[in-house]
Amino acid sequence: MKHNSSKYHICMMALTIGLIVMFILSLTWGHYHISISDLIAAVKNYGGTGSDETVFWQSRLPRVAAAAIVGLALSASGCAYQGVFQNPMASPDLLGATAGAGFGAALGMFFGFSVPLVQLIAFAAGSIAVAITCTLNRLVGSKISRNKINLVLCGIITTSMFQAFVSIIKYVADPYDTLPSIEFWLMGGFTYVTQENVLFLLIPVGLGFAVLMLLRWKINILAFGNEEAAAMGIDPSIMRMLVIICATVMTSASVSVGGLIGWVGLVVPHIARMIVGADQKYLIPCSALMGALYLMVVDDVARCLFSQDLPIGILTAIIGGPIFIVLLYGGRREYL
Repeated sequence: MKHNSSKYHICMMALTIGLIVMFILSLTWGHYHISISDLIAAVKNYGGTGSDETVFWQSRLPRVAAAAIVGLALSASGCAYQGVFQNPMASPDLLGATAGAGFGAALGMFFGFSVPLVQLIAFAAGSIAVAITCTLNRLVGSKISRNKINLVLCGIITTSMFQAFVSIIKYVADPYDTLPSIEFWLMGGFTYVTQENVLFLLIPVGLGFAVLMLLRWKINILAFGNEEAAAMGIDPSIMRMLVIICATVMTSASVSVGGLIGWVGLVVPHIARMIVGADQKYLIPCSALMGALYLMVVDDVARCLFSQDLPIGILTAIIGGPIFIVLLYGGRREYL
């Protein structure tokens, strides 16, 4: 696997600095502008009732933090999926986690459950969707580690199935109350993210990402095949299961808070691979930081471009699609 150590360290340093700078700037940008000096004062005056303190602690900080965490989770998950399946087209979207979590959230909102319960249902449904995709792939007689087409097809089937379930819920939902809430949530965004939502994200995303970081060098071994991996003392089935669980947990948690945000887990790992190479030991952390930075920037555009917030899922699709076309057109066969 190609890798340039100096390029990796330079990239990680640049991404870290960019992430810190963008995080601070994102806290000041918005329809309600907060200057750097007012930002520092709001941080010092935690619990204050002024406008700056209220906007910062109750809205701006949770939103920016959620965007960074979700960007990290989706990018790292997509990178892990691509590595463990040896399929550059694999992503949280294509394997059904996003659609499954979307169905779970829509179902919870349809029955009027509380926000924590809606998030829990979305989390569980996303995990079930990926399990269905993997089961279908096995039933058609293909090997998950080597197949590059059937897995995507099974993911498309699962995604279509859960999207149909969502359509049924939308069809029977109250058009004046429940339906608008479901529609707005499905478009993705962090407009109404709270401190509790960020805390909810930290646990599954933190645990999942920590495990992926510990296992990332073993994902490389799966590229040599099942027999070679077993000869090196690694059970490929167990390894895939662990990676799938971690990636799915991170994706489902992200979707349960931020809604349907596509293309991040597919495009960002490809861009990172062009810079640091295909070695998962370096690719996963690079993708994670790049995804966090990317989604923060997109969220800034979403809330500053127009007089009202633009759903972030729309922007990621508008930006991600052309980027992927450019990658395909560039003929980068080593990445795609």
